[in-house]
Amino acid sequence: MPTMADVARRAGVSVATVSHVLNDTRPVLPHTRQAVLDAVDALGYTPNTLARSLVTSRTRSIGLAVSAISNPYFTEILQGVEAAALAEGYSLLIADPHDDPEHELKVVQLLHERRVDGMIVAPSARPDELVGYLRRQAVPTVFLDRVITRDDEGDGDGDGEGEGRAAEGAGSGLSDQLASQAGGFDQVCAENSEPMARLVTHLAGLGHRRIGLIAGLAGLSTTSERITGYRRGLAAAGLPYDADLVVSGSSESAAAERATADLLSRPDAPTALVTANNAMTIGTLRALRERGLSVPGDIALCSFDDFAWADLFSPRLTAIAQPSREMGARAVRVLLDRLAAPDRPTTTVRLPCAFVHRTSCGCPEETRGGAEGAGARPAGGNDAHPAGQNTEPSAQSEKGTTS
Repeated sequence: MPTMADVARRAGVSVATVSHVLNDTRPVLPHTRQAVLDAVDALGYTPNTLARSLVTSRTRSIGLAVSAISNPYFTEILQGVEAAALAEGYSLLIADPHDDPEHELKVVQLLHERRVDGMIVAPSARPDELVGYLRRQAVPTVFLDRVITRDDEGDGDGDGEGEGRAAEGAGSGLSDQLASQAGGFDQVCAENSEPMARLVTHLAGLGHRRIGLIAGLAGLSTTSERITGYRRGLAAAGLPYDADLVVSGSSESAAAERATADLLSRPDAPTALVTANNAMTIGTLRALRERGLSVPGDIALCSFDDFAWADLFSPRLTAIAQPSREMGARAVRVLLDRLAAPDRPTTTVRLPCAFVHRTSCGCPEETRGGAEGAGARPAGGNDAHPAGQNTEPSAQSEKGTTS
């Protein structure tokens, strides 16, 4: 097996110069750098990763803490993270926090002890301890999908009136002090409020006046922002907000099934439902089947989250498609930018979603389009709407903000 000394002899340079080229620890003249790289290729030299990490204090590894096992939505995000990390020569250490704050802190500590260069974390509903640990240890971190905000903050622009109350306890749950500290972290997520409002206004445009929401787990920013979007959609359609039409499905299937059954058993039940993630959509469909209700004949249904088999349902599911893989890849790029420039301003990147128009909303097949909005790949192979047809997107552009 060739050694660094062999590379140095072939390139006609010192071993120290080879080390500087491979570890990027000191500028080297371009022709000298190229001679070293040519020697590496010719000899088939493989750097000793452990030795390199001792020299550079970098392991070229990234810790990823997402609930990939308990939440299939994160599987596509994981694929985006893995592909982007590999392309940049980074390995990935993965841990599943199971959306449990105590377990979350343990797995993040374990990843940190493995000397990862930085972390990408989808925080739980109660991330106080997590944020405090990352802050104290000065771990370069990107929060993914779920952002850390105060309870009165959300995505997009709004009139501000009542939006902090709209979540009804579904905000981040952080103290003001920790929320302020969390502002020192980069964040990557999808738009939530505007796409949810798009689903509600679409259903209202079909004549529905009582639109129910199966909301997610209290404490997650995604839950808070989607409730805000639901309320914005009602307001845009001239419909009043009725708290009795909003129930919590806790972001999982079984709880959503129970919540849907409870909602449908109430007097003056809704004629349309919006589910706030893919797992809850499954639970809602089970509850509708149990009651012998057809979609959209008896009740219309739309979902925030598209997934691979949504186009196979009968009827086919109208949904918001999130740019899952792109979110994962962008989180890697943001983290590597942070590692390269630790003192740069923090950024929150929000990526646009796509409105995937199928038939569960009650629209006939012949009027159904494809996907609206840039930046998301809709499931099921639908084509985008042609120009001039249903052109209102759920989100027009990526938003980047600094703090």
